[in-house]
Amino acid sequence: MTETQIADVKLSIDSQFENIELVQAVLEDSLSRLQLDDDSRYWIGIAVREAVANAIKHGNKQDPEKQVTVDLGVSNGALRIQIADDGEGFDPSQVADPLNPDNLLKPSGRGIFYMKRFMDDIEYSFGPTGGTIVTLNKKLGSEATGSAEDNAGGNLE
Repeated sequence: MTETQIADVKLSIDSQFENIELVQAVLEDSLSRLQLDDDSRYWIGIAVREAVANAIKHGNKQDPEKQVTVDLGVSNGALRIQIADDGEGFDPSQVADPLNPDNLLKPSGRGIFYMKRFMDDIEYSFGPTGGTIVTLNKKLGSEATGSAEDNAGGNLE
């Protein structure tokens, strides 16, 4: 696998849930070009879907006038996907633990958990005028640290 197998991709969508399918189609094409196996493509797809849904719902409050941008690229042997919204930002430490018994039956609140489980690294940054940028990283090739299924179990860090 080489870094030249995909070009950097930048996609900007209106904050409407139906646009998640467009992001998924572009992501799937890019991951196929990287020759990732079906399982890896699936788990990365789940993480990105959750990040984009969070940007639309929580970041931009489903305001179709606000944009969500998705930047995808490969560098230093890792896939990097950044999802940015135009919202007010949030404090990741204030997100409830979905494994807490009080939260197990809640219909939402698992997106960040999934992102952490299915990717090797997740980072948050915040723009000076608002907005959240979530950066998802996944090691490629021989540098990968186990399968996404292996990462799906266990405790949150």
